[in-house]
Amino acid sequence: MENPQLLAQRQRRALVAGSVGNFIEWYEFAVYGFLATLIAQNFFQLQGASALSSLILTYASFAIAFFFRPLGAVIFGRIGDRIGRKPTLIAVLLLMTLATTLIGLVPTSAALGVAAPLILTGLRILQGLFAGGEYGGAVSLMTEFAPPGRRGLYGAWQSFTVALGLLAGAGVVALLSAQLSGEAMLAWGWRVPFLLALPLGLIALWLRLSMEETPSFMRQRQQPRPRADAAQTVKIILLAIARVMLWSAAGYTYLVIMPTYLQSALHTGFNQALLIAVISNLGFAAAILPAGWLSDRLGRRCVMLVASVLLLLLAFPLLKILQAEATSLAVSALVVFIAGALVGMLAGPGPAMLAEMFPTHVRYTGLGLAYSLSNALFSGCAGLIITGLMKQTGNLDIPAWYVMATALVTIPALMTLEKGVAQQRL
Repeated sequence: MENPQLLAQRQRRALVAGSVGNFIEWYEFAVYGFLATLIAQNFFQLQGASALSSLILTYASFAIAFFFRPLGAVIFGRIGDRIGRKPTLIAVLLLMTLATTLIGLVPTSAALGVAAPLILTGLRILQGLFAGGEYGGAVSLMTEFAPPGRRGLYGAWQSFTVALGLLAGAGVVALLSAQLSGEAMLAWGWRVPFLLALPLGLIALWLRLSMEETPSFMRQRQQPRPRADAAQTVKIILLAIARVMLWSAAGYTYLVIMPTYLQSALHTGFNQALLIAVISNLGFAAAILPAGWLSDRLGRRCVMLVASVLLLLLAFPLLKILQAEATSLAVSALVVFIAGALVGMLAGPGPAMLAEMFPTHVRYTGLGLAYSLSNALFSGCAGLIITGLMKQTGNLDIPAWYVMATALVTIPALMTLEKGVAQQRL
């Protein structure tokens, strides 16, 4: 019988080690999203093209990177399910940090011409590939170390560090924009947040080197490896995608694309748009851990269904309040805080829900692939879809329709969640 104090220390180390990579991944995600207008001007401004067209090209680069996440989930997931969570997560962290740092060093189109956006897109592809191997391993690590009846809370820490990463990205960009002129931000200020990934990555590496392999993986390694049922695994992955589709779509819409939407569609100032983005991410962060904790008591199904129904019902009214000219900054802040909190109610129980869908020998691959496919289709493409449809139709309500459409898929999928799974050992 293991000493309870030593076990608790191992569990805490697993939480921290699993969290740090997610923080860096989503810090960069936020930075790219919040700096999209500046990146568009530096890399994707075509001769005679409108600012909106350049923005669409920037989001296209963003979306391409997301489509390489599923490939990364398969490659690194297979490795993690065979040789272990620890060595795979260390390798993924190193590669992800290197790719992010290099983005901050790429010369702009003014210096390299057409090669600049190609290099930037290539680095985004590598980022997507490496980031695809992060989620499945981190969630497996956290949930497989979780004490009985606390898997929802432990898994919620993964999402909580996503929120911290998004907030850090927004905070760094907001701080730079407040201290630097618009010309300085466009010339070199946008590089600073990407270069900060290097020291962050070194700290994360130090933390991951001290973590241990998970009990579930160690038990599996002592037994004959089960033969994976490919058809059954694919079926579970498709169901998992449906269950997290709204989480992906609403999360990107409210937490990342909102500053750009406010600037380009509603002509809000850059600093005010960033402030609103920070507030929406605060709402997201505030709801995650309580939602994970509640899901351990009320069930994943109950908490996630309530959030999904509310997102379906409130998507349109919340956006209309933001669009109204008479809406004050305080009211706008409240609206985005509520929207962020509803996404947080999905993100809290979500990691544990996904981990419980897959057996140990395919968990890293299965939940990582489901999550990355959902993000590729419904987060990575959200900026491209929403901006493109707004350009074609002139309809400013597209973000709300997008959230509502995905909710109509997620709600029936969540209805199929079984009771009692949360109490079973992984």
